[in-house]
Amino acid sequence: MNPLGGYDIEDLQPGMSASFGKTVTEADILLFAGVSGDINAIHLNEEFAATTIFGGRVAHGMLTAGFISAVLGNKLPGPGTVYISQNIRFIAPVRIEQTVTATVTVREVIPEKCRVVLDTVCTVLGKVVADGEATVMVTSSRMKA
Repeated sequence: MNPLGGYDIEDLQPGMSASFGKTVTEADILLFAGVSGDINAIHLNEEFAATTIFGGRVAHGMLTAGFISAVLGNKLPGPGTVYISQNIRFIAPVRIEQTVTATVTVREVIPEKCRVVLDTVCTVLGKVVADGEATVMVTSSRMKA
């Protein structure tokens, strides 16, 4: 492990997995809208959102995807991880007061580049709401003095 408690490339192997769960609140949606600038009415206006295919307000997809970042940066690989890329497919909406569980699983370790490819999935009550793949750069014990 690195000094911050994150996994070094030498510690990682395919199949390792970690998760983070968070209940999406009204405040989360409002704060995300403010920080991101995404004030789409589907997220903020119940009257408008009720007329859409979703039948009501839904959380920002990227808010949901942010929970993947929480797992990567805090748990696996953890502190010291640098996010390189993310492919994501949004499958179902997330609504206020639903709990999203983001899970990452190591698919491939590329030691010579200090890169790790992980499968990513977000679920609500066991139903997949988003899935994809992330590539990150991690620390190496070989680079420590």
